[in-house]
Amino acid sequence: MWKLKFSEGGSPWLRSVNDHVGRQIWEFDPTLGSPEELAEIDNARQNFHAHRFEKKHSSDLLMRIQFSKENPGHIILPQVKVKDTEDITEDKVTDTLKRAINYHSTIQAHDGHWGGDYGGPMFLMPGLVIALSITGALNAVLTKEHKHEMIRYLYNHQNKDGGWGLHIEGPSTMFGTALSYVTMRLLGEGPNDGQGAMEKGRKWILDRGGATYITSWGKMWLSVLGVFEWSGNNPLPPEIWLLPYILPFHPGRMWCHCRMVYLPMSYLYGKRFIGPITPTVLALRKELFTAPYHEIDWNEARNLCAKEDLYYPHPLIQDILWTSLHKAVEPIVMRWPGKKLREKALSTVMEHIHYEDDNTRYICIGPVNKVLNMLCCWAEDPNSEAFKLHLPRINDYLWLAEDGMKMQGYNGSQLWDTAFATQAIISTNLVEEYGPTLRKAHTYMKKSQVLEDCPGNLDYWYRHISKGAWPFSTADHGWPISDCTAEGLKAVLQLSKLPSEIVGEPLDANRLYDAVNVILSLQNSDGGFATYELTRSYSWLELINPAETFGDIVIDYPYVECTSAAIQALESFKKLYPGHRREEIRSCIEKATLFIEKIQEADGSWYGSWGVCFTYGTWFGIKGLVAAGKNFSNSPSIRKGCEFLLSKQLASGGWGESYLSCQNKVYTNLEGNRSHVVNTGWAMLALIDAGQADRDPTPLHRAARLLINSQMENGDFPQEEIMGVFNKNCMITYAAYRNIFPIWALGEYLSRVLKAELK
Repeated sequence: MWKLKFSEGGSPWLRSVNDHVGRQIWEFDPTLGSPEELAEIDNARQNFHAHRFEKKHSSDLLMRIQFSKENPGHIILPQVKVKDTEDITEDKVTDTLKRAINYHSTIQAHDGHWGGDYGGPMFLMPGLVIALSITGALNAVLTKEHKHEMIRYLYNHQNKDGGWGLHIEGPSTMFGTALSYVTMRLLGEGPNDGQGAMEKGRKWILDRGGATYITSWGKMWLSVLGVFEWSGNNPLPPEIWLLPYILPFHPGRMWCHCRMVYLPMSYLYGKRFIGPITPTVLALRKELFTAPYHEIDWNEARNLCAKEDLYYPHPLIQDILWTSLHKAVEPIVMRWPGKKLREKALSTVMEHIHYEDDNTRYICIGPVNKVLNMLCCWAEDPNSEAFKLHLPRINDYLWLAEDGMKMQGYNGSQLWDTAFATQAIISTNLVEEYGPTLRKAHTYMKKSQVLEDCPGNLDYWYRHISKGAWPFSTADHGWPISDCTAEGLKAVLQLSKLPSEIVGEPLDANRLYDAVNVILSLQNSDGGFATYELTRSYSWLELINPAETFGDIVIDYPYVECTSAAIQALESFKKLYPGHRREEIRSCIEKATLFIEKIQEADGSWYGSWGVCFTYGTWFGIKGLVAAGKNFSNSPSIRKGCEFLLSKQLASGGWGESYLSCQNKVYTNLEGNRSHVVNTGWAMLALIDAGQADRDPTPLHRAARLLINSQMENGDFPQEEIMGVFNKNCMITYAAYRNIFPIWALGEYLSRVLKAELK
């Protein structure tokens, strides 16, 4: 049986700054599990498979089953239901909240964080399997149980038409299908296995022209594997890293996720690296293309892309740029004496790769650059210490649920979920009852703050300060993020106002000052906040975005979510420490407020870039303005935001927004006008903050009724459609949101709507 383990090292090749706090890994132990437990797990798997086309999202049941055995003692209060004709009473909301927090407390890890599925994208695991295959480490790193669960996952998320999507809920794409098919073959599936599923996948690829139509990222992965020629790729010259930083297109000015992916890609391209040509590789050369491999026009293939994948078509200027580099520059740097420049560029790139590896304890900023960096370390030296240090960190990215084993979009969302969960529980005013839960969460946040900047000259490494920041996941990951720092700061400030004998000692003031320093340092000249760093270049740079599948990846744009979180955190801090950097904080909040007002859409909404979508963005927009002192009476922006949200409330009383809103940038209801507990929670929180209860509480009562009636028998809430997004077009799972936001919304509803009415 599989077991989820927390805060464990267990390898001499693992490094940590805080004894692995927050680390979550799945391990298989054949000695574990009673027949009843194994039957329960098998039933969950069979149930998912049977309904996989209607319900594409796992409910994260394997973790829940494990915790139900480890934490069996919690009392389940009677389930609460409220009829349409009934009034919602304080007792009913309180009972619902107690049931919800009782349950949510049982799935908290012993180190204080909440773990969960952070999967969704379908293009992550293929890179890992390809890299492990090339390096010969596949069988050393992945047990037969790992492979079995990965294969289960891929079969479970194959669409009816035989293809695979960019993400689990998306329509089939060449990127998702070709890479998933290749992954299956490398994991040991034959070309005719899966009761026809493999043939259907291959047919999908060939019916659309074959793998020459895969996106640029897919072309790169197939090239390193040896089933695509490097001459069929548009150039990624590593020499760009030798250019002066003053140039607006220097990679050091790009969004960190973008530059950290193209950094190792440029190394592999610059070396024209190809792995061993195995019988499987030779077979794939026959299976993936409509023409014999040696007859393919690779020059034409450079700019081919399937229509299903084309979210961001290449503008003409890009085609001219890539052709010029391909025809004029590459022939020079591939031969002496130009080759000397190529060697210098490759050396510089590897220097930056090693810096990233060292400063993230070999976790790396994300899963794509993690496996690319690992492959580069092996390509540089197969026996290197760096490659050996990479291997045990692969487990940090793997997550298991009833749909199988997936590669996550990060090493988890531990800090982010814990900061939100803490604020949600505090909002209920049930602090004494859930003191142990809050104390553990508090401990986790204190141990997860980044305590040092990265070493060396930060400008040389294109890094921002990080001392005092909170990361998205763990301290070992360590990359600073504006909104994670803000939400972490908000949570620890709220905890500092509670009795320390209940929630533990507050964070030292100097560490709060460090967090404030990071937030202030991240404000752009337009008043907005981006994610990891300042916006370092211009939006026109998106013209050279080579990734056909993703939008807005080249620079770190300012976002309503990050800007609002910064305002909220600084306002909370200012109330407790009014004398600290008073003028800087006042000016920062003022500029940030103007930015939020400026970017509001004409219909009153805000576009959310990290959650689905206008509901999420509008919650942040309204919450930020209210924190800055605005209200419904004096702010046209808040009035318009409330009108927008109320116009989207469904007949059921809830809200339900589809991921299609993100990619099409137009508000779209879920199919069948279904409601969603997470969207409903966001909308309620925004409206409560904007004083909706004073004007007409009816929409809030209707929404609260929906949340109460949605709660499951054990106190959990149902996992509904996917609610996270990045780069406009790819969705990602936030498994804890289904618990956090109903708790938070009902907590605010109880204290600021129901109790206010009684007064």
